[in-house]
Parts: sequence; structure tokens; C-alpha cells
Amino acid sequence: MAIVVVLEMPGMAQAQYELSAEKVSGRPGPVKSPADWPVPGLISHTSAPTDDGWLVVDVWESEEAFRQFGETLVPILRELGLADVQPRTYPVFNVVTR
Repeated sequence: MAIVVVLEMPGMAQAQYELSAEKVSGRPGPVKSPADWPVPGLISHTSAPTDDGWLVVDVWESEEAFRQFGETLVPILRELGLADVQPRTYPVFNVVTR
């Protein structure tokens, strides 16, 4: 079952988000496609600045796919000083894309 993952990261700046994206994809520049992720299963990725940091909302094909991605993501967030990020997950009811 697909899931929505919400990551709220107080204190994260745009430069940190951009660096995390480069570390996730393993190359310079922004992430542009689900193929940029180190594991399969990403359906969509959205990020945005907030009043106090950064917000990421992903849709994954399954909780297992997200768990596999977490093995890459958690060390990156720790390296950036964001060790306390706790993802919230929800079952997907509907996904609409272009």
C-alpha cells in the first residue's frame, strides 16, 4: 500500500536541503526524477521552505520502500545536524499527477 511521508525539519535552510538532495542522488544538482533516488518506489517528492525550516512531502509505493530509503536518508540528515527528524506516515487514499 502506498504511503505519504511528511518530514518537517525546523532549522533546515535551503542550502542544506540542496546538499541533502545532492547526497541522495549521488551527483551535483537538484533531484528531478524518481530515478534520482537510491532505491525504487518513490512516486512523488515535494519540498518547500517554511517559516522555521523546510518541509518535505513524499509519496512512496510502500512503507518498505521508504524504510529502505531511510537507510540512506538518516545518515545524511545526521551529517547535516538534523538527527531528530521524525517522519510522519499516512496511508494513501488518492494520488493525482499530471
